[in-house]
Amino acid sequence: MSDHSHAEQPGTTGSGPWLERRYYLDVARPRLSPTQLMAQVQADLPHFSPKLLADFQKEEPVQSGPLRVGDEFSIKILGPWNGSVRVTDVGPTAFEFITLEGHPEAGRIYFETHYLDERPDTLRFEIRSRARSRDGLVAFAYDTIGGGLLMQEATWVAFCERVAAASGGQALGPVVVETVHHAPGGATDQQRS
Repeated sequence: MSDHSHAEQPGTTGSGPWLERRYYLDVARPRLSPTQLMAQVQADLPHFSPKLLADFQKEEPVQSGPLRVGDEFSIKILGPWNGSVRVTDVGPTAFEFITLEGHPEAGRIYFETHYLDERPDTLRFEIRSRARSRDGLVAFAYDTIGGGLLMQEATWVAFCERVAAASGGQALGPVVVETVHHAPGGATDQQRS
């Protein structure tokens, strides 16, 4: 387990609007159950992330075996910012990260697999994040220029596609991306692609 040398960077320490993002993909007739699929993701997280966009490396001391609360990953992110995350929760079908000091975002990201209630032969893999930019400079790059959001979206879309492929089932369309901006005055803007 990590020595926790990095301080957590929760969303309350960030700058700019809160941004909630959800990425999900439904897979028909998967060969793996939600628990089996999540076990694969947790066992080899870097395999599912596109290395050119976000290269995950477990920090020292590297512990073999399943993902554990307290594990930390450094992430080489395409562009001017790299970051680190810490595992805060691990379950049979889910896990969560919190960003650490220096990451471009301040917040949490949650990964989950489950069957759809209305379609028990269909599995959903989804990623949900709730975060703000680390500081004003990152907020400008993410919100005004938009490059950071596009890179982040490309990373998590590819991650979802790789998880779907590992399930052995048939993806039922492209990855759905939902974004909700929460402005400081309370106004919200929702987008879906």
